[in-house]
Amino acid sequence: MRVRPSCKARWNTGILLPLLAAALLAPGCSLRRMAMNGLADSVAGGTGGVFASDDDPELVRDAAPFSLKTLEALLVELPEHPGLLLAACSGFAQYAYAFPQTDADLVGDADYARVEALRTRARKLFVRGRDYCLRALEQRHPGVGEQLLLAPEGALDWAGRADVPLLYWSGASWGGAIALGLDRPELVADFPAVRALLARALALDEAWDRGAIHAALISLDAVPEAMGGSRARARQHFERAVELSGGASAGPYVSYAVGVAQPDGDRADFEHLLGQALAVDPERDASQRLANAIAQRRARHLLDRADALFSEAPAGGETR
Repeated sequence: MRVRPSCKARWNTGILLPLLAAALLAPGCSLRRMAMNGLADSVAGGTGGVFASDDDPELVRDAAPFSLKTLEALLVELPEHPGLLLAACSGFAQYAYAFPQTDADLVGDADYARVEALRTRARKLFVRGRDYCLRALEQRHPGVGEQLLLAPEGALDWAGRADVPLLYWSGASWGGAIALGLDRPELVADFPAVRALLARALALDEAWDRGAIHAALISLDAVPEAMGGSRARARQHFERAVELSGGASAGPYVSYAVGVAQPDGDRADFEHLLGQALAVDPERDASQRLANAIAQRRARHLLDRADALFSEAPAGGETR
């Protein structure tokens, strides 16, 4: 999963608290609900854009929790608002990947207890995001959550192109939780549902968000063949993700290096791919500054650890 929201709108977090207070205190049920809906539409339509263009991950780390809790406060009042549900889902998924999960990867083997705590927190945040997406999916098609678990292949035939963002973030948040919960059978058993969500999104709009779906599928198809993975498909998704992003995204290079080159024991390709990630100009696409800053930070760390990774990791399995 990459941390790159597709929303273009901007919003000022400094005015959200007064607006929320004003909406909550508006006299009369009708007026109050109108105020809440207006604020919800504004927040849901603009969440994340200002963060995505920021080149300071630590600033975003400090600011993002406020916006996430604002979304949740609004959802208490408007629990069925589709825009808020999608914004909460994508927001928690992006935060989980960008900060606790990436922090765990950077700590590495230096502090096992710290790594486990970070990964546990990231997993819980992914699940939190997934649950908001599942609520939104249930509104679109009642019973779809159960269908995804029992018969995922045909569970999403109803979905149209307008549903692609919801399908993508449902798959990304759910997949993130599974990746960090491989010791939890109740999560791993949901893997076919993740594949169904991303496959349907790809079929409806493969170019969405400049190749975001293909980028997510790199990791999904890098799993062993026994789990439905395919090195050939992973390569195809990687090449298409690079093409659709115009080479302006570092994420696909890192995903392919970690998902394919490292498990295959191909150090030369691993280092070449990470070098390509670091060569991406963060200013080429302002909407990807944050995503690229995080991906490039991870790429530098992986290159620094290359000796340890390729001396410790047997072919066919990743060591972080």
